[in-house]
Amino acid sequence: MKLNLICLSAALAFFSGTTLATEYIYRDLMANTLPSAVCDVESQAIATASKAYNIKRYSKTFCQSQGYGWHVEKVKDEGKAACTPCAGANQGKSQCHLEDMVVTCKRIKPGSVGMLPGKS
Repeated sequence: MKLNLICLSAALAFFSGTTLATEYIYRDLMANTLPSAVCDVESQAIATASKAYNIKRYSKTFCQSQGYGWHVEKVKDEGKAACTPCAGANQGKSQCHLEDMVVTCKRIKPGSVGMLPGKS
């Protein structure tokens, strides 16, 4: 029994070729987030615009806008906060957003990992 197990594992090791690694296409995007809906004191509006939740949400949206299969690899630069003053009853308050946010997106390269179009 042990001899069969040894022979089987030796045969599998001999006949198994190197597995092909998944290849990716990378793309860097630069975009701006949308301003918050609420007018707030400028320091608090900047903190709201720079929240990790907003950065994660907008980076995902930026990559998905490239088409099917694009995912976030990493956020290279969170950008800088830009504020616009509110008018009317909210005078003295601001709405802020992030400008020039840089995100690296990735997608599986067509043809790698058995993904040939039109072939199964």
